[in-house]
Amino acid sequence: MMNQPEKHIVFFDGHCNLCSNSVQFIIKRDKKKRFVFASLQSDAASAHLLQFGLKNKINDSIILAEGGERFEKSEAALRIAKHLSPPWPVSYLFMILPRNWRDAVYDLDSEKWLLSGLAKGIDALMQAPFA
Repeated sequence: MMNQPEKHIVFFDGHCNLCSNSVQFIIKRDKKKRFVFASLQSDAASAHLLQFGLKNKINDSIILAEGGERFEKSEAALRIAKHLSPPWPVSYLFMILPRNWRDAVYDLDSEKWLLSGLAKGIDALMQAPFA
């Protein structure tokens, strides 16, 4: 009988377009089915994250629970990439950069996607018929 790979939990903001798209990206490239997902807004996520000492919900970052440890932002993203199908594991090499540099890029990219999602939402609202 083959050993099942250890499951890693990806906690993501269920209201964030980038996060939801990232989950779909991971699912398509997770050939060994290592990842399971939970929205940060869920009760299950709250209970699990309490184990890591996170009492308040964190809705601005992706969080990875891997091997009893918790990783956020760029570290979570790069650790996830390490387990995906090629060529994505190569991106793990960015771990050599200082965390504050990686997280700054992560935050800039997240902001860009957030603003893009807001702009699309506002555009849809403006085009909606009013009764």
